[in-house]
Amino acid sequence: MTKQSETSQSNTPQAGTAQRLDHLSVLISGASVAGPALALQLSKYGAHVTVVEKAPALRKGGFAVDFRGRAHRTALQRLGIWDEVHARQTHMGCQTVVDADGSARVDLPAAFMSGDVEIFRGDLSEILYERTKDRVEYVFGDSIATLAEDADGVEVTFDQGAPRRFDLVVGADGLHSHTRRLAFGDEGHSLRHLGYYVAGFDLPNHLGLDRTARIYSEPDRMVSLSNYDGDPERAGAALVFASERLDYDRHDIAAQKKILAERFADVGWETPGILAALEATESLYFDAIAQVHVERLSKGRVVLLGDAGYGATMGGMGTGSAIVCAYVLAGELALVGGDHQVAFAAYEAEVTDYAKGCQKTAEGAGPFLAPPTEKKVRQRDRAYRMLSSRLLAGVFKRLTEKAASAIMLKDYS
Repeated sequence: MTKQSETSQSNTPQAGTAQRLDHLSVLISGASVAGPALALQLSKYGAHVTVVEKAPALRKGGFAVDFRGRAHRTALQRLGIWDEVHARQTHMGCQTVVDADGSARVDLPAAFMSGDVEIFRGDLSEILYERTKDRVEYVFGDSIATLAEDADGVEVTFDQGAPRRFDLVVGADGLHSHTRRLAFGDEGHSLRHLGYYVAGFDLPNHLGLDRTARIYSEPDRMVSLSNYDGDPERAGAALVFASERLDYDRHDIAAQKKILAERFADVGWETPGILAALEATESLYFDAIAQVHVERLSKGRVVLLGDAGYGATMGGMGTGSAIVCAYVLAGELALVGGDHQVAFAAYEAEVTDYAKGCQKTAEGAGPFLAPPTEKKVRQRDRAYRMLSSRLLAGVFKRLTEKAASAIMLKDYS
């Protein structure tokens, strides 16, 4: 055992002896990250796990997600995927805030923007899927239609497949969770709009970026171009803008393109070319920067995990907290032999403050990327120029890790 691992073990609270869960059947809705992470841990304890995913196959690509600090590292290590995540990391470098003419205003170091290790969400999802596919049942191209709970389990009907019965149901299906809507009510009661929207899509790498990014801000709007994987041909565009809540169809890409074209029509730098590429793209991510706030994470035999229960669109370390909380939920179920009432209460007690702390950091994502005035833009640049200096680099790193590390994980082994 290395000195580092000895230190980690000595600071880890002991949780007791985990029990086998061979008698437990669990349905997880969502095959992105939180769901497969939970499936990985539950299957280690012997539980019979089914993951249902509305997409026809595992989703590839997506935004890069980062991990930072002690808790993220511990959870990845205990899931057994730390080495694989490192092997497939982006190796992203610093990102540069620029003026309209492309000249640099301030460099944002990799530790701030990309954490200790960064990986594409699709690559992380693939790692978890490969680790679980031989002992977990995956059902793609389907989703839960109804839930009917009784004293002994949950009767579940599906849009495509035949009805089935499970002991427990986990909603790990994202910010707009259908499972949460079925069990807890309409998302209007839980989804809090933070005053900004974000969009992302791929386009040609005409700036020749190599694992770096350029960020341009005007009041209430931000445009960035980035290259995370070293592919000389491909880049990613991201657009953020301040707005009241908009009424649009989440599945109508043409309508979303129109909104973006109108909002960014007069923005400088590389924006005209980005909007031209937007018109041609067939794959667009567009959503409000929002957070999920629910009174409880469980209701009967249904429990929420990851973005479905405490999501934050940007800046809230959502993927890191999803991995951490999946580890906790599986461990608490194993400690009590699958007694969901005890386990769900313990899970909620362990993760609620942690998740809220991570969400708190996300409240500044929109104003950081798209400050409301030119004065605020300049103030942001001055502040981060100072914080990223060599003198304050250690302070800067600790600030970015504070919320991510604000939980002491039990050893459930």
